Amino acid sequence: MSARLDVFAIPTAGKLVKQFTSVGRLLMESPLPAATRELVSLRVSQINGCAVCIDMHTKEAAAAGETAVRLHLVAGWREATVFTEAERAALELAEQGTRTADGAGGVPDEVWERAVKHYDEDQLMALVTLIAFMNAANRLNVVLQQPAGDYQPGQFK
Repeated sequence: MSARLDVFAIPTAGKLVKQFTSVGRLLMESPLPAATRELVSLRVSQINGCAVCIDMHTKEAAAAGETAVRLHLVAGWREATVFTEAERAALELAEQGTRTADGAGGVPDEVWERAVKHYDEDQLMALVTLIAFMNAANRLNVVLQQPAGDYQPGQFK
């Protein structure tokens, strides 16, 4: 499988990708815990079926010390006992923020309130931005059919 476009070979696309990925770098500097960032990125990517992002965030999380058990259980986090309450609140917000078209009214207040219990305003803004960023990245990669499997941790840092 090969990508539909080589975004690094197209002048306009290269500029857009550079600006887009700068948001990702800013999110890495945010006060949101690194483990939470990777778990949320992985879950959003699973929901959207973005193989290249699943590959990237699984490998980045593992390289940062995340356990295989937790990575394997992200898709079933509700029944898993390996996530903190804060991580569970972030994963729930990520799911609701990703599946906005599935329900009328967007993210329910009770989901937001669970997140507010664990994250301050800076972290909440980073979390919401991460969810939006990952949804956009997933859509770009899915539409362009970016192949997965070759990502190396730290490749885009």
